[in-house]
Amino acid sequence: MVEQMERLPRFTAAAVQSSPVFLDPAATVEKAVSLMAEAASHGAELIVFPEVFVPGYPYWNWTMNPVQGSPWFERLWRASVDIPGPHVDTLRAAARRHGVVLVIGVNERSPHSLGVLYNTLLTIGPDGGLLGVHRKLVPTWAEKLTWTGGDGSSLKVHATPVGPLGVLACGENTNTLARFTLLAQGELVHAASYIALPVAPEDYDMADAIAVRTAAHSFEGKLFSVVACSTISPEIVDTVAGDDEDVRRMLARPRSALSGIFGPDGRPVTESLVDDEGIVYGEIDLAKCVQPKQMHDIVGHYNRFDVFRLHVDNTPRSPVVFTADPAHQATAPTLPADDIPLAGTPKEDS
Repeated sequence: MVEQMERLPRFTAAAVQSSPVFLDPAATVEKAVSLMAEAASHGAELIVFPEVFVPGYPYWNWTMNPVQGSPWFERLWRASVDIPGPHVDTLRAAARRHGVVLVIGVNERSPHSLGVLYNTLLTIGPDGGLLGVHRKLVPTWAEKLTWTGGDGSSLKVHATPVGPLGVLACGENTNTLARFTLLAQGELVHAASYIALPVAPEDYDMADAIAVRTAAHSFEGKLFSVVACSTISPEIVDTVAGDDEDVRRMLARPRSALSGIFGPDGRPVTESLVDDEGIVYGEIDLAKCVQPKQMHDIVGHYNRFDVFRLHVDNTPRSPVVFTADPAHQATAPTLPADDIPLAGTPKEDS
């Protein structure tokens, strides 16, 4: 048992709390690469970025009516990324260069429908391999004006050098069944990516909400959670609010962002960062997940699978299903033009 515990990964994790270069994917990716270099220089082997960091969050969904926000939707679509594509290639190259596991949120353009966007989390390995493309299952509230929901095929736990890693975006960390699906696959490291949310109802404290959800998942699963949240830059305020002082005050509301690292007892491993930009570092030792499991293992002895059963449909969903690949369907042979007889005229024997 001691030898097995010694083989469990022990590493430094980094949670990045930052704002994008709003609606500029190339500049935002460049900023992400710079922040990755900084985190790697401090020994981080796992680096987690906020939700839809590239190229930002559609705050206009909360501050404008749908008609006013429609031109902004097109602007976001034009600034979003393709998978595969050059922006993702740059992130993969940076992960490979620094030898880190990277989790980062992007706005992903649909490969099959012009105008469809997904809220997507990328998981990239230290060799630059794209391990996971998780599309947020249910856009939250006003987000439905922008994003299409993903499917269950991306609810996967990935084998990485830092341990079994699962990811969820923002409100998905409130979805008990989504979290259980990851736990049941052996998740020991959880990456939770959020956006700063000052536009929620006035009595909603986003920093507290993030901390409660993160602590709950860590405690229930007896695992480590790395939570990364975006911030709202003056550039975002100027772009979204313009001269509207009410919106400017709304976007400046405090306690809208929290990033940090939580342990299997549900407590922060280090002091969390609230509102300000920066990188939170924490030491993760997966051996500390072992003993707490003796008390509560909700995917093991502390459950009753003869009473409870969770069925997850992880079938990839497509807008159309062909019985045969149209690109490879057999077709009638095409004759050269001089071999095609005129209608009603028998072809002469040669």
